[in-house]
Amino acid sequence: MARKRFINNPFSNASSSAKSSGKSSGEASGEASGQGSACSSPNQPESGQEESAIQVTETEILRVLTHGELSEEGLLPYSSNHSFLVTASHDGVSLPGVYKPRRGENPLWDFEWGTLCQRETAAYLVSKSLGWNLVPPTVLREGTRGIGSVQLFIPNNEREHYFTIQEDARFVATLRRLALFDFIVNNADRKSGHCLLGADQRLWAIDHGICFHTEYKLRTVIWEFCDMPIEGEIYNDLKGFQACLLDEHSPVCQILCQLLTSAERAAMLARTKLLIQHRAFPGPQTHRRNYPWPPI
Repeated sequence: MARKRFINNPFSNASSSAKSSGKSSGEASGEASGQGSACSSPNQPESGQEESAIQVTETEILRVLTHGELSEEGLLPYSSNHSFLVTASHDGVSLPGVYKPRRGENPLWDFEWGTLCQRETAAYLVSKSLGWNLVPPTVLREGTRGIGSVQLFIPNNEREHYFTIQEDARFVATLRRLALFDFIVNNADRKSGHCLLGADQRLWAIDHGICFHTEYKLRTVIWEFCDMPIEGEIYNDLKGFQACLLDEHSPVCQILCQLLTSAERAAMLARTKLLIQHRAFPGPQTHRRNYPWPPI
């Protein structure tokens, strides 16, 4: 039987599996997403299959999510819109993903119908462009139920979320970046449960369908950094991202043009400039709804 390679937690560090892939962790690809970090972890193979741990880059993950054949495993519960757990299979590699088809989006009064999947994809691109890698790899593609976003599924402990880890010093640097990221993308729904602690103890941010509005919509549970100074590497990351947005020929800008309106891109640039000019974390505004509901 042909060997089939499974990746359960692609962003864990396991250098011992490099021989199975035949590629080094730094191998480049011609795709616009650029070079990703090396990742590996084997899943339990099905009966009759050989177990084969491999090392895979983020670029390769994006390739599987983009070109892989999707098979639905089931409907995910407790989602505001239709979300499906899927397996993407391509060139002998299978990855778990979350597929959110456009046709499964529920209408909202303040966001144009059919754009939530594009916003999910744009959030990944912004996170990647900042160099913060907060959002799991996400692509926009045709799927079993039409066009939609497909995001790498992150195995996680459902009992762990922002409220349970907010005082853990291991995650302070990530949470600082996440607070700024949510301001940049104007996240209207940063619940505690939208922060996942992966099996490798890495913190991930998910559910970005209602971001990038032109009006101020920020609703988040992460406010502990408000008014603190933005310094060092984080500040430089913001300036680098601003340069990408100002360069209409940059790959980032060109892809965002396909996902967001010109007004939405301009508003994001204005928010980024504001952070750079003030060099301080934003705080909750008076007489506004600053927290999502429910908070978890």
